[in-house]
Amino acid sequence: MDLDTTTSTAEYDRLIARHHAMRLRRQILAPAPSFAAAPAGPGGAPDGGPRPEARQGADGYARGHDGAADQRLILGSLGLVAPFADLIDRLYTFMFRRRPFLRALFPESMEFQQVHLERMFEYLIEHLHDPDRLSVTLAQLGRDHRKLGVRPVHYEAFEEALCEALRYRAGAGWSAEPEDAWVRMLRFAVRSMVAGAESALTEPPYWHATVVGHERRRADLAVLRVRTGEPYPYRAGQYGSVEHPALPHTWRQYSMGCAPRADNELEFHVRRTGPGGVSAALVEHTAVGDRLRLGPPRGTLMPQDDTRDLLLVAGGTGLAPMKAIVEELVEHRPRGRRVHLFVGARARADLYDWSALAELGGRKPWLELVPVADDAADGPSGPGGRLAEAVSRAGDWSQHLACVSGPAGLVDEVRTRLVASGLPSTRIHHDPVLSRL
Repeated sequence: MDLDTTTSTAEYDRLIARHHAMRLRRQILAPAPSFAAAPAGPGGAPDGGPRPEARQGADGYARGHDGAADQRLILGSLGLVAPFADLIDRLYTFMFRRRPFLRALFPESMEFQQVHLERMFEYLIEHLHDPDRLSVTLAQLGRDHRKLGVRPVHYEAFEEALCEALRYRAGAGWSAEPEDAWVRMLRFAVRSMVAGAESALTEPPYWHATVVGHERRRADLAVLRVRTGEPYPYRAGQYGSVEHPALPHTWRQYSMGCAPRADNELEFHVRRTGPGGVSAALVEHTAVGDRLRLGPPRGTLMPQDDTRDLLLVAGGTGLAPMKAIVEELVEHRPRGRRVHLFVGARARADLYDWSALAELGGRKPWLELVPVADDAADGPSGPGGRLAEAVSRAGDWSQHLACVSGPAGLVDEVRTRLVASGLPSTRIHHDPVLSRL
């Protein structure tokens, strides 16, 4: 990158920072937001905008109702509106027909968005009996949704379309009781998400980043280094969403593959998962000098208040957050803490970042690195076979803190084996499925 380009980039980043500061000032001076058009909730209070009880907890769910009761109502009538894919397709049809201007907020292809919402419905219903816990995840989701330009009035349109879709799918068998339960669940989610968005008022909804390195490690995998103009406030083990300029409004989540650095440089490990998507654009159609947008950092993979010995288990590009955690521990490790890192792949050749790990862990007696390849026999390079099996037979982990990252099936398998071997589930950390959407 030449000097003129660097100068213009810096000026652009300063302009963006000034824009965010001016936007914050307008929001602070503006009247408090409301959700005036939303129908009144139980007890006559407006039930759509942020309220004190939107922070978290059962009191913030719905007056006179509890999540477990609504969970039973929704599950009892699920057969009338399932499958979710058809319900969601009808929902978006109704919403865009009534509010065509909302279509511009969504990507050109709605396929991923529909899968996202299907999993969100599943997650909401599964955890509705525990509003305290659910509200924390929803607040994070609301904070992240600011990058999409979502406003409270958009949630109102969504609620209207959801009710219409539920009635359409259920037909004559539908009644007010389960519909009210769906609405209460949705409004609880909206309150939690709006509260999360407002708690992040002082930070920008997204960051501009310039690609400063792009290395193809395999035909389907690249390691990208990007630099932001403003500090990107993440912790080792977290992830952020990335938007490529070729696919506006289409965001995908990738873990940062390095600990926070003073030069604002980040690393992403991206595997192409299919043709035409964000991963393909990042792997195949991205070069040094290109500009990306990053959503706010998210995730709680690595607890900050536990100093037990660590068991880290990574499959595929799940290595990225583990590498970041190890980097941070190299600089800031509690005295006496030991770390075991298992890295799994289908073949030895797929251990794409092993040399960097080996260099990082060189002459660190507190760090043990164990490569696990499905095509490898037991030997000096590490145990063969499936990663979960290799981890469970390698030692007694019952006193450790475990962090697991990779494909959902792998995470479930590792977690199941660790619990069976005596490690309490409360000490096995991985990011929830909803957060990764």
